Amino acid sequence: MAAPKPRSSSGRSTPLRDSSESEKMEATGSWDALDWTIEPVSRSVSRSVSRVQLECLLEAEQVEVEGYGVVLVNTDEAGTLIVTNFRLLFLSEGTRNVIALGTIPLATIEKFNKFVVKNQSTPRQSDKTPSRRLLQVIGKDMRIIVFGFRPKTRQRLAVFNALLKCTKPASLWDLYAFVSGPSKFNNTNPKVRLLNEYLRLLGKGSLRASMNMIEDGSFTFSNDLWRISSINSSYTMCQSYPFALIVPKSITDDEVLQASNFRARGRLPVVTWCHPKTGAVLARSSQPLVGIMMNMRSNTDEKIVAALCPQLTGTRGKRRKLYIADARPRKNALANGAMGGGSESSSNYFQSEIVFFGIDNIHAMRESFARLRDYLDTHGAASSDGMSSFLRHGGWTWGGGNLSSMSASVSTLGDSGWLIHVQSVLAGSAWIAARVALESASVLVHCSDGWDRTTQLISLANLLLDPYYRTVTGFQALIEKDWLAFGHPFADRVGMSTVTGSCSIPSELTRQSSTGSIQSSPMRQPSASFTSQPPTSHAQNNYSPIFLQWVDCVSQLLRMYPFAFEFSSAFLVDLVDCVLSCRFGNFFCNSEKERQQCGVPEACGCMWAYLADLRASKGSSHVHYNYFYDPLKHDGPILPPAAALAPTLWPQFHLRWACPSEAQAGDVEAQFRKMDIKFSELQKEKEAAERKAKEITAVMELLSADLQNEKQVSSSAMILAKRASKESEAIKRAIQSLGCNVHFSGSGDCTVNIESSQIEPPLKSSYPSKREADGAVQRDDKSDLSVSITVMADDVVSSNPIDRVCETLCPLRMRDGGCRWPDAGCARLGSQFVGLKANYEAFDKLSIYDSYFQPK
Repeated sequence: MAAPKPRSSSGRSTPLRDSSESEKMEATGSWDALDWTIEPVSRSVSRSVSRVQLECLLEAEQVEVEGYGVVLVNTDEAGTLIVTNFRLLFLSEGTRNVIALGTIPLATIEKFNKFVVKNQSTPRQSDKTPSRRLLQVIGKDMRIIVFGFRPKTRQRLAVFNALLKCTKPASLWDLYAFVSGPSKFNNTNPKVRLLNEYLRLLGKGSLRASMNMIEDGSFTFSNDLWRISSINSSYTMCQSYPFALIVPKSITDDEVLQASNFRARGRLPVVTWCHPKTGAVLARSSQPLVGIMMNMRSNTDEKIVAALCPQLTGTRGKRRKLYIADARPRKNALANGAMGGGSESSSNYFQSEIVFFGIDNIHAMRESFARLRDYLDTHGAASSDGMSSFLRHGGWTWGGGNLSSMSASVSTLGDSGWLIHVQSVLAGSAWIAARVALESASVLVHCSDGWDRTTQLISLANLLLDPYYRTVTGFQALIEKDWLAFGHPFADRVGMSTVTGSCSIPSELTRQSSTGSIQSSPMRQPSASFTSQPPTSHAQNNYSPIFLQWVDCVSQLLRMYPFAFEFSSAFLVDLVDCVLSCRFGNFFCNSEKERQQCGVPEACGCMWAYLADLRASKGSSHVHYNYFYDPLKHDGPILPPAAALAPTLWPQFHLRWACPSEAQAGDVEAQFRKMDIKFSELQKEKEAAERKAKEITAVMELLSADLQNEKQVSSSAMILAKRASKESEAIKRAIQSLGCNVHFSGSGDCTVNIESSQIEPPLKSSYPSKREADGAVQRDDKSDLSVSITVMADDVVSSNPIDRVCETLCPLRMRDGGCRWPDAGCARLGSQFVGLKANYEAFDKLSIYDSYFQPK
């Protein structure tokens, strides 16, 4: 059947009253902190909600009704109440945020009722005080919430009628999961996942199943002891069993078919888990049809049960022991004999022992759950009557009552019986796991129909025996195998609407309804009398929190063995919320056959893909992962002793609405997670600081290398400076040997006085000499033999004063600036003119030999 197209997500709200009605509403007083007469606030809220809806609504979520000025009595908070096709949504009036306590999916609502309470007042005000118009909503997730509505309006009636319509869809296709479609959470066919788990159990995990393998029937693999049978591929043998079954290899399909007639609803004994080393198995079935006289037998049934106990490895023909675990009380098993059922006789089954666990039926669990919910609401911090438990009884209180009522409060918790039921399931599962792990025995588990208590015991024993099921992936495989594939009736137990008619399922698929009714828990009347309307509930008689109770048992094991599980308690809470909300199609209908016929895997989103997407957002640091998980610490079975099986309230689930602060107060994992997040932040800061330090170190190394180069350059410059100084001294001595006095100034100018000893007496004349652009030296004809030469530096000549002196006095220099003796090295090599005495006019004719430039 093709899935319908998703509807448009832009839903329009239905107005509860027009503005004229609001303007005509008379002032009728106030209730708590909310003034009912403030009409501008209502219009303001209406405009604000239209903007908020676009942000808080999910894909394809449509608004049906909006109610303004509604008060959440539990917290005395005013806001806007919105009914959509998926949930009841409550937005805070002040912040426009979604209030979690007042927001509940429609499928999570067990029942809802209208109440009217009259306020207590003085005789003079009796006619003026308005009554409180309340709507009580009781959820399957342990919460009881109450909304208060404005008087003299029809808001409460409109919301009530919208809840009636949306919580009872006319067909399966009206459920939100079908309207929204798979979206990005596509669902692979669960048959493929089930077959992959079978292959893992048979030791053929390297093989991967496919739809082609399922369609052509080529999935009948086997090992030495067990095989996968396709006898139920069309669901004709057993409509509540999966398409593939693991049966003993020695049993033929004809024998399997014949044995199914001896078990209730055709649920014959099949293997659900096998030990990879010892060959011991866990098997499940329904009760045998032994009749009122308990004398009916089936040879094929006895043969299949005997085949569950192959020979022990390492022994000579010795068969292992078989335990048949009946989850019911013995008297209930005997009473079922009157209806054709009953229990096995150990004399008919070779080397078997019958054990009764005494676990109550679904009706006892439903009533116990309701009592526990009422207890938590009565003694919680956020009670549905709006009064704190510390003030309800007056005076100093403890645990919701005064000191004298403390024992009564604890007794009320015990009277609920919930923890006793949890302990019974835990003890039975631990006993089964111990028989398999310690004795290598095989265990066959059943109750009446084999889909409630049997599923609880088998799946919990699997969890204790196989470490793979304690991982996130394995936990999914466990639920899909033992809960979904083997036909736990989720539609009946969760309280979904009937879906058989819309899927055109044959009438023979309809289950036989159990007897019993839902016990409504009446609301307390702390300060006024309630006028109760007839209660309305969409929960069927078969509603019972069986799956929730099993998850509660898993949380108890997680508390006792925090290192053994990869997932956390937060993961379990989100899992239960997804199942109860019916947002995804994984848990629709009552069997694998019904889901396949209705096209649920193709038309609806997958819860597992949604949860995986949540975890992918933060990786291993996500809240779904258990920070204490150590796969090496518990790499085998965990067998809790009986003394350790003392369950407590599951705070993350049981107390999150009634006592939100206490629900997380003792959560060691949450505290450790915060510390780990802080440590991760510090680790990131440390890594950033280390990277910065490395960068600074690299920069310092570069600067150090540059400084070393500068030192080398400076050292070379010092050497050159010393050498230049020596050369200057040499030139100075050479010039002085010519009879010249050289005087250097700080500005780089020098004055050279040349004295001649040939003319007596010496005539003193001043002869200024200056280098022009052509390099020639201009002379002034004077009769003085004493010449004063002043060398002036310009931009063209060298900045070294010694060089300028040499250029001025050198007799080998040509007029164009060239040197007639370029290879002489002149005074730059430290040579000097030794004993050179000549007149100034004879400089151009002077011959200078190499010997003059030899160093001293």
